[in-house]
Order: sequence, then structure tokens, then C-alpha cells
Amino acid sequence: MVISALADNLARGVETIGDTVSEALFEPVIRLGVTGLARSGKTVFISSLVANLLDRGRMTGLVAQQEGRINAAYLQPQPDDTVPRFDYEAHLSALTGPSPHWPESTRAVSELRLSFKARPAGLLAGLQGPRTIHLDIVDYPGEWLLDLALLDKSYAEWSTETLARIKTRPEAAGFLTQLEQVDPAGAHEEPVAQGLAAAFSDYLNAAREAGFYDCTPGRFLLPGDLAGSPVLTFAPLPVDGAARRRTLHRELERRFEAYKAQVVKPFFRDHFSRIDRQVVLVDALGAIHKGPQAVEDMRRAMADILSAFRPGKNAWLTQLLLGKRVERILFAATKADHLHHLQHPRLTAIMEALTRDAQDRAKFAGAETAALSLASLRATTEEMRAHNGTELPCVRGRLAETGKQAAFYPGALPEDPAHLLAPARDGAQSWLDADYGFMSFAPAALSLRPGDGPPHIRLDRAAQFLIGDRL
Repeated sequence: MVISALADNLARGVETIGDTVSEALFEPVIRLGVTGLARSGKTVFISSLVANLLDRGRMTGLVAQQEGRINAAYLQPQPDDTVPRFDYEAHLSALTGPSPHWPESTRAVSELRLSFKARPAGLLAGLQGPRTIHLDIVDYPGEWLLDLALLDKSYAEWSTETLARIKTRPEAAGFLTQLEQVDPAGAHEEPVAQGLAAAFSDYLNAAREAGFYDCTPGRFLLPGDLAGSPVLTFAPLPVDGAARRRTLHRELERRFEAYKAQVVKPFFRDHFSRIDRQVVLVDALGAIHKGPQAVEDMRRAMADILSAFRPGKNAWLTQLLLGKRVERILFAATKADHLHHLQHPRLTAIMEALTRDAQDRAKFAGAETAALSLASLRATTEEMRAHNGTELPCVRGRLAETGKQAAFYPGALPEDPAHLLAPARDGAQSWLDADYGFMSFAPAALSLRPGDGPPHIRLDRAAQFLIGDRL
């Protein structure tokens, strides 16, 4: 087994060296990871980003486009033959068709390659012709990324932490009641294990709907073809001491370790460890609307997600010997079109505060980080409406539930993010002096001019930070 593992690592090392030499000498490849927790807008972000890189009329913040150095951009087959292709055409059709609607969300890893013909800038501009640069976009669920934190935990540690965290949550009542009827030291019976796993899965789904973000293992939420398999048939148990053979404790512990070895590690090895640019999308407005507990839970989940990154510079020799590092990380608060632009700086400040610790760690390791608020696809327009003698900055759009047009004022975000983060850290049940509304808007019907991608907010600035230096 050790020899097999060594051979596997050696073979992957040879592949990495070959890829690195090829990228350095011939056609550079940027591997951009796109992740975020549920409903953060990953699918819409990728669809709009690709559409706006193909038709760059709205990408004025992308310097290579400003300077006219991008001769062409075109889609190509992705290099990984075993990874599903991101269904760009179907998703874009959903967003821009005659009856626009939001596409299905991310449920597994997918990939798309976008290639550029671009002229170099600076001293090389007059010496070299256009070169080809490949952008490989890797889409993966943020819930899977949370699982990377499990690699450093034993089954007993994970069980103790999980049960302590969920004991007061109403969503966990059914699972905890069922758990009380179980003896971890008793003989393993598969129906009992299946019942516990099903009840725990129900809790995780209910917790996610309620606004909690610490919902691991992530594959319980997005099982795919692993649904019903033993590797997804476990749950936390109140355990103390070593497990005895043939007990429920021993079998669930074995399955937890199998989950780490057969599900989490392959994802890290095959996908995550090869990323060199990363965008983390966050539905901060949705969490704020749900209350202080959701904000604090999201902050902790973000810390867990970002602890998985290996930030730093990708010097050629370092990349060859040690593998890729994440050079640039963008933290983006999505759905900025749900606010009037006057509040966008406050949303960005909240995003920076939520990810401050992670940004500091990444900067210390040599990576560049940034935070901004954006809308991958702008679904609203702005207007000022009179109310009680004042002018309220509102947004207007088509409501997702009814299809009717409505103007909406969500409340004013605080200038100081501490006014949100402090109550969240202190465990407050609700906001004391504010009520933050949230409305779900459907995509607006579009009529695009030739050369223009879908309307957005700051998507060009996001692209400049993530890939502009390589163009």
C-alpha cells in the first residue's frame, strides 16, 4: 500500500513537472477556482464572466481590453477528459432567453476552457506577436471545500464538535431524538446506521435552509452517484474512548475514515491542489437578512474554507517542486444589484471585515487578496422614492415568486461593519436597531447589442484582479 501511494505521488509529480514546463515555455494556463456556499451565485458568475470575456463591450475595467490587446477569445474543450464540462450554453440561455430564469446550481465539479489570443504589454509589445493564454475555470461546491477541514480530525473529535454545535438547534431535534435511542457500544446493525445517516442528512439540509453554513460532510448535501453508499452512511455519535470491534461506533468510525480517504482526499488531489487563482463568492446579504447567528456561522465557515488554501507565490521552481499555490484570492459579496449603489461601499466593507483574518494569513504567505461587491448579472434598476419626507435609495426588478415588478428598500447597512459582526460574535438572536430586508429578483429580459455581454456590476474589476496580470 505504501509502495502504491509512493508510485502514485511520483507519477503525479512527473505530470506536474511536465505541465509546468509546458505552461512556462509555450502556452500559459491560468486555473481559476470558483467556489462559494449554496446560493452564492457560482453558476451565474461563471456564465456571465465567460459571456463577457467573449463579448467584451462591458469589460472596460479589464486593462488588456482597454488597451486593445485581446485579439480574440474562444471556447475550447477542457483538458481534463474525466471532468464534466460546465454547461455554459444552457446556463447562458436560461439567463438571457425569452423567459429568463436562474439556472440550476452547482452540484459537482465541472470545468470550462476559455482561450485568448492577446498581445503582450510593455517592453515585449514590439518584439512578440499575439500569444495564446488558456483560462481553465473549475467550478466546485463550497460545501466540498469545507470537508477539507475533516482531514485533520478524528471521528471522535468531529462527533464531539458537531454534537456540541447542534444541540440547541431546532433543526437537529429529530436527529438528536433518534440518537438518544442508540447505543454506540452496541452491535452494528445496518438499519440503525442508515436511519441515523438519513436523520443527520435531513438535519444538514434543514440547517442549510435555515441559514447555517457549517454543514459538513458536504457530500451529504450533494451526494451525486454516492447516494446510499456506505461511505455516506454515518453520523456523529457521543463516543468516549476506543471503539470495540463489531460495534456501531467502530463501523461509523471506519466509514468516516473511508469518507476522508476516498472522497475528500481525491478531490483535494485531483482538483483543488491544482488551482492558482481563486474567487470565493459569498451571499452576505442573505446571511444578514437571516440574522446575527447566520452572519457568525458564515464567518466561521469562511474561516474553515480559507484555511484549506495554500496561498503564496508560484515561482517556477517552487511550483515544480512543491506544487501550485493560490497566488490571488478574491472575496466577492454577490447580489450587489439588490442594493442601491450608494450602499455598495458598505457591503464591500462588511465583506472585508468578514474575511479579515483569512486575508491577513494569505497576505503573510505572499498571496494577493481583494474584496469587493459585485453582481454577476444585473437584475434590477435603481430609483429614489419619497417616504415620510425623505428619499430612499431603492432597486426595482421582477420578483422571482410572482413575476411582478416591485421597488424595494432593504434598509441601510451600517457604515461600521462592527455593528453587525459584534452582535453576531456575541450570540445575539436578532438585530437590535435594524431590520434588513431581502427580496429575490428574477433575471430581467435582455436586449444585448452586438459585442456586449450581459449587464453586470464590477465583474470587469473582478476579472482584472484574477487574470489581468496574465493577459
